[in-house]
Amino acid sequence: MSPEKMVRMVNQIATFFETQPETDKAGRVAAHLSDFWEPRMLEQLRAHLAAGGEGLTPLAREGAERVLAEKQRA
Repeated sequence: MSPEKMVRMVNQIATFFETQPETDKAGRVAAHLSDFWEPRMLEQLRAHLAAGGEGLTPLAREGAERVLAEKQRA
């Protein structure tokens, strides 16, 4: 998938959870990515973050960093 599409998708997920009443919004973004994104997509996200994470909103970035840290520990 193109980096632009990936960034748009992660930002859309973050936008959705931004409107929800939960307090750990980044945790919800991370959980969604963990539940619904396949390993290749997460690796592409990891590479994008390593290159600076251009275009990601702060909530999208935090959620992505959390899910990738969790996957690395597993």
